[in-house]
Amino acid sequence: MLSRRWFCVEEIEKEFFARDRPTSIIQSFIETEEVANLVTYVANPLVSATNGAALRVEGSVLKSAF
Repeated sequence: MLSRRWFCVEEIEKEFFARDRPTSIIQSFIETEEVANLVTYVANPLVSATNGAALRVEGSVLKSAF
C-alpha cells in the first residue's frame, strides 16, 4: 500500500536532479516561458541565418552524446 505523503514540485525536482541527473547544468525543469522564448526566436525573420540547427529546449535533462 502506498503511503499518502504529499510532495511539492520543488521537492520532486530536487530529488530528480540529485538522483537521476546530477550532471545537469541548470538543475531545474524548464518553464513554459522558456519554450515560448525559443519559439519566438526561431520564428523571428532576423535570425534567418540559423538554419539546419537542432535547437533543444529541454533544460539538459536528456542524456545525449552531443
